Amino acid sequence: MTVRKEDTAIEVHDLTVSYNQKPVLWNIDFSMPTGRLVGILGPNGAGKSTLLKTIMQIIKPDSGYVKIFNKDIDEVREKISYVPQRESVDWDFPASAMDVVLMGRFAKRGLFKRFNKADKEIALHALELVKMERYANRQIAQLSGGQQQRVFLARALAQEADLYLMDEPFAGVDATTEAAILNLLTEMRSKGKTLFVVHHDLQSAYEYFDSIILLNKRLVVAGNKETAFTDENLRAAYGGQLTLLSALSNTIAQKGVTIKE
Repeated sequence: MTVRKEDTAIEVHDLTVSYNQKPVLWNIDFSMPTGRLVGILGPNGAGKSTLLKTIMQIIKPDSGYVKIFNKDIDEVREKISYVPQRESVDWDFPASAMDVVLMGRFAKRGLFKRFNKADKEIALHALELVKMERYANRQIAQLSGGQQQRVFLARALAQEADLYLMDEPFAGVDATTEAAILNLLTEMRSKGKTLFVVHHDLQSAYEYFDSIILLNKRLVVAGNKETAFTDENLRAAYGGQLTLLSALSNTIAQKGVTIKE
């Protein structure tokens, strides 16, 4: 995908990342424009979560670099919101849903400043957007998995970022919550936000995303979904694990789109 420099949300160049000297990502190169809803897909162990963590500098790469809005992350960190996997969070931490959402305001106010009335109004509005306002004072540990995920999304919304990096926001939620999350992400994109979402379901990916990044430790393809979803690319990413390819082909065919050989 060719992206004009001024329109670039994320540029990744020659990125290699390893754990214990074993490469997890190898020579990853791509650019993605702003204002897109981007799905990051690949089999288990493909490096999807590692890619987001490296973009956020939670993990340091062995080589290569990442530019966000054509700048180093430290220059634009307040414009980025990161939503990790729900399983990576200590949900027993004694905090209410409102407390968690207010944490999203730290990027704007700093760690040591008191939250003001405007911060609390923004946090409450974020809870309203994910339909969790009536649980504002509920301890986070007392919420269901889907409710916790909504609160985590509300925290990201409260940050009022321009770029959102989300690690499997649809994992472990019911169909109603998944639909609500998708509607929210689509609305955010319509307001000019850019969203990178790690996702595991090939069948829904074509419907959900504008652009696709297919990974299997190496980059298979990064581009518009119409050109990314080909038999060749999917087999390169998933190999023998592609048991859903026929179902995916049928789903896309019903939408009037042909998967190219």
